[in-house]
Amino acid sequence: MSAEPSSPYGAPPHSESALRKPLTLHRLRAMREAGEKIAMLTAYDAASASLLDAAGVDCLLVGDSLGMVMQGHASTLPVTLEQMVYHTQCVARGNRSAWLIADLPFGSYQGSTQQAVASSVALMQAGAQMVKLEGGGWTAPLIAALADRGIPVCAHLGLTPQSVHALGGYRIQGRDAQSADTLRRHAAEVGAAGAALLVLELVPSDLAAQISADYPGITIGIGAGARTHGQVLVLHDMLDITRGPKPRFVRNFMQGAPSLLDAVSSYVQAVKTGAFPDEAVHGYTA
Repeated sequence: MSAEPSSPYGAPPHSESALRKPLTLHRLRAMREAGEKIAMLTAYDAASASLLDAAGVDCLLVGDSLGMVMQGHASTLPVTLEQMVYHTQCVARGNRSAWLIADLPFGSYQGSTQQAVASSVALMQAGAQMVKLEGGGWTAPLIAALADRGIPVCAHLGLTPQSVHALGGYRIQGRDAQSADTLRRHAAEVGAAGAALLVLELVPSDLAAQISADYPGITIGIGAGARTHGQVLVLHDMLDITRGPKPRFVRNFMQGAPSLLDAVSSYVQAVKTGAFPDEAVHGYTA
């Protein structure tokens, strides 16, 4: 029998993922209850999905950040549902055991509950196990409608890139008392509506910790300090592929790593042990 062909990414595809059971929402909840941190990264294609899965990443996010990372746009706004379906299909083919989340892109759910359901069905049929949508307040009824139909939902609060123009740019959210109260209220609403996961982006560390302590599900931070239940980064940022300045919450895991697989494995280990993020370096204060 011939040996398994080597991979240019540092290990045979699925070398580690073949040893672990597929992640489920039940297992993710058990990890939260046990105090085990959850490691998430973005993925946009089959090769990166296979690599991340082999490195032990818990959750893969097919983010609409692909508009900037893969397509060269200045924001996520031009990304279409058809493009998200395509990339979700690609990631699903490369993934074996990680929990797979796909973004609902701008314009695919804001119109009506019927539109949100139809868009979510398209992503689920493409291979997603959960859909993610941005915003609070008005999104709670949509989340409830999706959850009632058996579609797992990840909410996204704080800096929501699809609303970047309304927010006045990529700014830290929740720094004053009024906006912090709004974030806490929106988190309570999306949690009550049935959002099993909640991404908190560019939120002061103490506020993110307060929300995480009260949230009925799982919180995932990006620029939100170390006291959420897990962390997410854009893959191309943490591998230092993205050119130009990057947010302070990004750490270059490629530095000193002999391979992409080692870099991603180091990220997973750093999240699990609490070594990343370091609130003094990567966190924000009110």
